[in-house]
Amino acid sequence: MQRLFLTFFYSGAINFAPGTFGTIVALIPAFFILKYLGIQTLFLLSILIFVVSIKIIDDYEKKTKKHDDKHIVIDEVAGVFLACSIAASTSNSILNFILAFVFFRLFDITKPSIIGRVDKGVKGGLGVMLDDMLAGLFAGLLTAVIYGFLLKFDLLLWDLNLKDIF
Repeated sequence: MQRLFLTFFYSGAINFAPGTFGTIVALIPAFFILKYLGIQTLFLLSILIFVVSIKIIDDYEKKTKKHDDKHIVIDEVAGVFLACSIAASTSNSILNFILAFVFFRLFDITKPSIIGRVDKGVKGGLGVMLDDMLAGLFAGLLTAVIYGFLLKFDLLLWDLNLKDIF
């Protein structure tokens, strides 16, 4: 059960780019939560996953003696949920959804600034989760800023609200 949760229903169990694959799989429930339950629900779910996962990861790391196993993708799930919820606060749209994903993966892979310091310096479940939450925070904020810029200068050529999709 622990592995099912940490790999987000085994989406992180693949060997090629498990973080990216887990993030893509996480976008499926994120889409439906944003469409039917709203931004606040996705935001709170992100925080809940963050808090609950810390202890579960600590237990897993004690058992496996491995820190931040590449197959653990629950941190990507919480991070992309946070990014999408922050981005959707400007507009719950497909463009924001895609940008949040792209920026989240960019920040999660490159780990710039404080994200990298947290990744290297904070151990245990908190370290595994916190760098992805920071990546999600910055990705969501950057997406909101870019979307606001596009609106302000009338550069938004297309967009579609998530509620208008099927």
